[in-house]
Amino acid sequence: MIISTTPSIKGKQVSEVLGIARGNTVRSRNAARDIFAALKNVVGGEIDEYTKLQAQAREQAITRMKDDAKSLGADAVINVRITTSMIMQGCSEIMAYGTAVKLD
Repeated sequence: MIISTTPSIKGKQVSEVLGIARGNTVRSRNAARDIFAALKNVVGGEIDEYTKLQAQAREQAITRMKDDAKSLGADAVINVRITTSMIMQGCSEIMAYGTAVKLD
C-alpha cells in the first residue's frame, strides 16, 4: 500500500478514485504519566511520555486508515492528512485520512 501526502504518485496514474480512507484512535493520559509530566513541566524540556503516546496513536491511526483503504480495494492513499483534536480534558483523537485510489 502506497501512502502519500501528495496528490499523485510519480510514475503512476490514478485509474479510479474509491473514496475517503480513514482511521482514528482516541487516547487518554494516565496518572503515572501525568505526575512525571508535571515534574518535567517545572524544569522544561520535552515530555517524552506524551511524545511516545502521540507517536503510537499516529501509527495506529495510519494502520487503521490503510486497513480501510484495503477494504475499499485501494492500491494507494493519496493526499494523506493527520489531525489531532481534544475530545475532553486529557483525551485526544488522532485521525488519519486521505483519498483511496486504484493505480495503473
